[in-house]
Amino acid sequence: MRILVATAVPVERDAVARAFTGPMREIPLPGVALNRTPGGYDLLAAGVGPALAAASTAAALTAAALEGAPYDLVVSAGIAGGFQPEAPLGSLVVADEITAADLGAETADGFLPVTELGFGTVTHRPPQSLVRAAVSATGARPGTVLTVSTVTGTAARAAALRERHPAALAEAMEGFGVAEAAAAHGVPVLELRAVSNPVGPRDRAAWRIGDALSALTTAFGKLTPALESWTPHDQ
Repeated sequence: MRILVATAVPVERDAVARAFTGPMREIPLPGVALNRTPGGYDLLAAGVGPALAAASTAAALTAAALEGAPYDLVVSAGIAGGFQPEAPLGSLVVADEITAADLGAETADGFLPVTELGFGTVTHRPPQSLVRAAVSATGARPGTVLTVSTVTGTAARAAALRERHPAALAEAMEGFGVAEAAAAHGVPVLELRAVSNPVGPRDRAAWRIGDALSALTTAFGKLTPALESWTPHDQ
């Protein structure tokens, strides 16, 4: 089982790496570097935002395929904003839907997703059996994780997102990009997020990034056996 874990920034990658013992080995790729753990997981600080995350993840997936050792699973992981009160600070969320929340067009009648314009997709759905395994292993809550290119900073936008996506538990900036790259390679994807701040008005004093990173480390310590025992043929 070869697993690629894509985070946005190195501090998230390092939080995941703390779930493993021993030094990481760096493997350079065009425009990005993999860090291979002693446990065999490849960790990738893919960059902030869906476009860079997609490009970096695609580079890693392509390199593995060309080597004749493709990945079996891609995990998008990191911290996120949580919709309150369903996803409190420090809690974990596993995506049963990974949705691009702002990919579309603003119209006089409101927002139209790109699918209603006749293009592409806005949602990727991880395998249900994989979501169940992750929830059972970590205690995370399953729900929609939104991917945004602009982090929500007002109550009005938070309310608008919840109206369009009533099942949303969290928002982050990379999951949909990672999922697009995985889908292009026919590889299943999972998204795991630790909540560091509320979705809504920006209040840096209320953020709990350290707590969220610790929760991410703990989650991966529990998650890895479940990932390694899961197979793409599970339903």
